[in-house]
Amino acid sequence: MKMCIACGMPMTQIADYPLYDISKNYCKHCANKDGTMKTFDEKLASLTLRYMQSHDMDCAIAKHTAYVILKKLPAWKQK
Repeated sequence: MKMCIACGMPMTQIADYPLYDISKNYCKHCANKDGTMKTFDEKLASLTLRYMQSHDMDCAIAKHTAYVILKKLPAWKQK
């Protein structure tokens, strides 16, 4: 089973891949409409918003939490 290099999501079905392209190492949630991978800043913004909404977090705390989590993933270690 592949794991998304940009968010860590398990990719177990073809529908999990951007444009159903199983050669990609990132998931559909980390892809732009054309199938290219979103930038670190785009992922940071979307994950921050998700934490704020789903965990009722303050923006600064949500952003720090998202940053720490993303930096552990292969796509963002060098950022």
